[in-house]
Amino acid sequence: MPHDGRSWAGFPELRASEAGAADIGSPPPVPEVAAIDRVLRFAGAALVAVYVPGAGEEELRLTETVGCALSEYGLPESLPVSGGSPAAYVFRTGRPLWLNPPELASYPEGGPMPSRAELSLGALPLGSDGRRLGCLVVVGAARTGFEAEHRRFLERYADAVAGLLQAGEGRPAPASLLGLALRSLRVGSFVLVPNTGLVEADDTLLELVGITPDDFDGKADTLLAHALPEDMHALMPVLEPSTPAFGRRELEFRVRRPTGEMRWLNLSCRLVAGADDRPDQVLGVVTATSVLRRSADDVSRIQWLTAALDDATEVRDVGRVVVAALREPLGADRVALAELRDDRLTVTMLDPPQPAAWPEAWRAQWRSEWPDAPVSALPTLQMALRDGRTDLWPAGTAFEPGLVGIGTGGLAVLPLPAKGRPAGVCLVGWDQPHEFAPEERSLLTATAALVGQALKRAHAHDAEQELATLLQRSLLPRRLPELPGGMAVARYLPARRGLQVGGDWYDVIALSEDRVALVIGDVQGHSAGAATIMGQMRTAVRAYAVEGHPPDVVMSHANRLLVGMETDLFATCCYAELDMDGGTTLFVRAGHLAPLVRHPDGRTEEVQVEGGLPLGVLAEAEFPMTSVALAPGTVLALVTDGLVESADLPLDEGMRRTSAALAEADPADPGRMAHALLGDAGRREDDVALLLLRYDGMKTRPTRAGWAVWRLPDAVMHARRFTARTLRRWKVEEVTDAVLLVVSELVTNALVHTQGPVSVDLTLRAGRVRVSVSDSSPRAPAKPVIVDWESTGGRGLLLVEAMSESFGSVPVAGGKQVWSEIAVPRHEPAPADAGPRPEGGGLP
Repeated sequence: MPHDGRSWAGFPELRASEAGAADIGSPPPVPEVAAIDRVLRFAGAALVAVYVPGAGEEELRLTETVGCALSEYGLPESLPVSGGSPAAYVFRTGRPLWLNPPELASYPEGGPMPSRAELSLGALPLGSDGRRLGCLVVVGAARTGFEAEHRRFLERYADAVAGLLQAGEGRPAPASLLGLALRSLRVGSFVLVPNTGLVEADDTLLELVGITPDDFDGKADTLLAHALPEDMHALMPVLEPSTPAFGRRELEFRVRRPTGEMRWLNLSCRLVAGADDRPDQVLGVVTATSVLRRSADDVSRIQWLTAALDDATEVRDVGRVVVAALREPLGADRVALAELRDDRLTVTMLDPPQPAAWPEAWRAQWRSEWPDAPVSALPTLQMALRDGRTDLWPAGTAFEPGLVGIGTGGLAVLPLPAKGRPAGVCLVGWDQPHEFAPEERSLLTATAALVGQALKRAHAHDAEQELATLLQRSLLPRRLPELPGGMAVARYLPARRGLQVGGDWYDVIALSEDRVALVIGDVQGHSAGAATIMGQMRTAVRAYAVEGHPPDVVMSHANRLLVGMETDLFATCCYAELDMDGGTTLFVRAGHLAPLVRHPDGRTEEVQVEGGLPLGVLAEAEFPMTSVALAPGTVLALVTDGLVESADLPLDEGMRRTSAALAEADPADPGRMAHALLGDAGRREDDVALLLLRYDGMKTRPTRAGWAVWRLPDAVMHARRFTARTLRRWKVEEVTDAVLLVVSELVTNALVHTQGPVSVDLTLRAGRVRVSVSDSSPRAPAKPVIVDWESTGGRGLLLVEAMSESFGSVPVAGGKQVWSEIAVPRHEPAPADAGPRPEGGGLP
């Protein structure tokens, strides 16, 4: 093994230049010998050797070594038991020896040869039940000898080796005695290259975390994904160390294994600096711990709890921190957290969460998620809340029915004070008899004070977020309309920072039976002000669209409205008007992202829509229209920038990823398609709006005909002739009388009461004839309130309504359109055996 200044620690080189390799599948497994070497060298051992007695126990024979090459340190192959070597002395006396370089020099034999002033040596007896099984010799490269924690670990290691020797007595020694002993201690190791995210971990470490070697890609993020979020702040300095302040680190953290089990791990690491004193590698070992060490480390535990609660913004986050801080560290079996609301306790966190783990009385009152109960029904809790002090009840205490079974071995009741009033209560219960140590009471009292303040803050935050959510939902469509020839779905996700309300909006507006408008927009910022402007803009765009204006006019009107509001906020918007019959789509874009289209063959592209300025910037801004023809099977996607852009995601790359996701998604289910496009948004910096429309084309294509009415004395006659010819051509003469009457009345009304052009449009679809008369007056026709024999007008609209299946008026650009629909009778085929009936109709 090389023996230079860096590799003395026994770790293979891992360089940032290997980042490319780390991205291609799983890294090669760490050889077992290398993993053992890492752990032992981290404990200060450069070479570890096992000596066992030979035949007759007159000598000690070297059977196995790990670490540097044996020839480098020159340990002898055999040692006389009666000699003066450290190993022989330990074997005879059964007492360990720890020798620094000067002390080692006093032993004439059994040490490294040639003797060097920088080497230390440890010799540990291997024995069990008074039997002498051998000796473990450890060579270290520290001038000051082995540190106390290194000695403790190596003594445990020697005990593990002795246990294997005793278990295998009378049989051949295992091929890797030292490796088996180390694995029995469950110690994993790692080498981390700072600021690259690359880490080399052995199989033991992966097993402790809960990752299979095949699933590990050599990245630190993969390991950190299993750590609990509350512990991330302690792990981050290990990933990004600073040379002056790093030194040696020891910390405890928790991981959540795939089975759901939470495990405490102890991490010990140190920094190896390069030639330029910059961080070169972080070397470390990880071991499993059952509970937190109960020592004078209570201060650090409170510091951790304070930091974790500071990051807990929601009530459920506070509950998770409380469980992490109390249940496993104290060996408790149950932890419950309840808020006090109007003299009722509402449980917000139970661990374990299964109803069967809690009293029968609680299960009987189980509601949608957690139970609640009046404080008066739980005298034990009522007394604790009134007095404001922590109560520790020993095993065997008789409780009221509502608390029976929570802590048969002991129960801690912690009132949670906040600003002089109780915010709630925390229950910690044990099944086996539990003795409360004095320092435990201090810890529980300090924890209760911190949790009470955090619970109050989290409750206020939750109320604020609930209000924001209600505001957001009230401003967005509650449901999307059903469309003939297509299906639309939409998704909205608020930003996960600050107030979870923003300015993104979407809308789907059914303009007529075969035209629909799709709108998506984004008001600058995420605040209540942005949401208010968003609601006003969505309402304005919908109103202008329903009035029948073309897309460019809708956008111009909305722009002037926002400019006139004199707000400092601007908005971007993309508006699309789709003809569901022919697939023709008119796009207008005001500073917004271009729409994405997925063609029926799976190809995706950005629609090249000529853009205009964002809304609210310039009152006289122009918004040109772009026409695009969509084929049946096409999916149209409108997105906001929160989906495709962030601090670490450039816009072009985000659009590329979204296009790729759109191409791969199955258009058969637009809902799942939207979910695939959203992906794992993680901690979103901005809110996200997504609107998808799958255009299928209308199943029944309408038949249309139109006529421009001339303003002549016989204009109504010409309109009637055009209508009669059209109905004969469509072979629906049976409704001619009703349709002619409707055309006569509507055209007459338009000519008499309006100025400008008048037109008649006839449409035949699905067994109905639709008559539409358009004029230039925006005023809708009014039916008379009273009609008597002396009235000279007003009966026409009543006749039209009586003859129609449905009747109404809609605004269109520059006027209105009055329409009427008349059903075409269905002809039932005559029975096959029907014959001519006798003229008289009498009996045969």
